[in-house]
Amino acid sequence: MINDESIRKLRELNLAEIVDILHTQQNDVAFEIMPFDERMQYIIDYVYQLKQDARIKRLTRAARFRYPNADIHSVHYENRGIDRSLLMQLGSCAFLKRQHNVAFSGPTGAGKTWLACAIGKQACRNGYRTKYYRMPELLEEFLLQESRVGGRRKLVKKLKRYDLLIIDEWMSSALDDSQVSFIFEVIESRYQEGSTIFCTQFAPNEWLDRLGGGPQADAITDRIVHSTIFFESGELNMRETMSTVRSQEFA
Repeated sequence: MINDESIRKLRELNLAEIVDILHTQQNDVAFEIMPFDERMQYIIDYVYQLKQDARIKRLTRAARFRYPNADIHSVHYENRGIDRSLLMQLGSCAFLKRQHNVAFSGPTGAGKTWLACAIGKQACRNGYRTKYYRMPELLEEFLLQESRVGGRRKLVKKLKRYDLLIIDEWMSSALDDSQVSFIFEVIESRYQEGSTIFCTQFAPNEWLDRLGGGPQADAITDRIVHSTIFFESGELNMRETMSTVRSQEFA
């Protein structure tokens, strides 16, 4: 039986999970006949899974997804016309290893945000630091930080650290010169360093006008389009569709 001093040391090392599983083994006769190496392997697997689950929860909570219950395995495909194979590839998070971007495009209600959050949750499950922003909220944070000494630099550095940055409502409104400059710094800092998911109603050739059409607008678009996987979310209004499905379920 493990002694009190060893238990104290394990808790001091933040390994209380080992203490718990050791107590379980001591109180279960099935473990008495199990060889030491098998018991040790059981402990390692148990603690590893607990730590992994806790990390995934922390990453998911920190991402602040708009749809925290979105899941790649619960996507509605019927009459939607979306590329299931491509979506499953995105769900594997291989694009993150290559620092590629993803653009979910489609009209209002097509489910772009939901799909982005589902992929974002997959990223969290794979251990990637992820953050979700609506573009208006990102620009509000920029405005706040711009008024502080070194605020813009700190914000750009913070955004650079995310393995996956999700920007919803991308180009939902035209940007002024200072906002374009900020977006350029963000995109430039993340270029070939991290991946970004864009949710947008606009095609890339429309981004230039909404970015003011200057050299920085060209630079932003150029850095995005050549390393981005474009995904059409379909024309089906998912808000209306899912509302109808839920009504039928309770009819």
